[in-house]
Amino acid sequence: MDSIFWYKLGLSFIVGSAWVTLSTVVAERYGSKVGGVIAGFPSTVAVALLFIGLTQTPLAAVRATTTMPLAMSLNGVFMIIYLFLARRGLAVALASALAIWFLQASVLLALDIHQFWISVVGCALVVPACYLVVEKLMRIPSRPGVRVTYSHAQIGFRALFGGALISFAVLLGKLGGPVYGGVFAIFPMMFISTLVVTYHAGGVDFSRAMGKAIMVSATVNVSLYTMAVRYTYAWVGLAYGTAIALVLACGMGYLTYRFMRVKLS
Repeated sequence: MDSIFWYKLGLSFIVGSAWVTLSTVVAERYGSKVGGVIAGFPSTVAVALLFIGLTQTPLAAVRATTTMPLAMSLNGVFMIIYLFLARRGLAVALASALAIWFLQASVLLALDIHQFWISVVGCALVVPACYLVVEKLMRIPSRPGVRVTYSHAQIGFRALFGGALISFAVLLGKLGGPVYGGVFAIFPMMFISTLVVTYHAGGVDFSRAMGKAIMVSATVNVSLYTMAVRYTYAWVGLAYGTAIALVLACGMGYLTYRFMRVKLS
């Protein structure tokens, strides 16, 4: 493997460690809605697309975004399965959700979509449907912050666990080649790591509340980030394109939080 990939793997570990730790600590202190907005920020996807542009070409990164909005929206289905089965145990819920995710990914790869507008339209249909299922049918209440005293071991575990899972997804993408690499760029590793940490730290109800918030935040913000990258990379290049897309993601994150404060129970 080339040296650039090892930089990417190391950066993915650092970003994943920091983001899982930050989002779970923020959720415990300020509630599931705030934590969900942090966890749903396009951190690892930004790293993945940037390194595709650096190691290949900006055009390759643009092409990698073709199915990302639809693929990311399907992570909402992953979350619905987890939320539905979480009370039956963490292992059962995650295993079932992952089985559905791999089935969806297989269908998406078989369809071999080349039109970006199809991906965007699919995303625009799936994301609201997932929101309605979780908010109107499942009626999972959000959770306020709680007082938690952290040890160095707890923080270290969260950082190592989150970083290891996200780095593993990056490695699988590299070994699987460019097609599977695009799929694993939106593999729900951030979802999984955050759900596991919050399940053990705050219990099943807190984990479900966090999962609902992440589903809304991530499916919207990551999908819109990939759309921004598709046009800014071709327009102004990698550095400025990434900067513009991140600024837009911050703005959308704020708007998402405003929406969640009013519309999430």
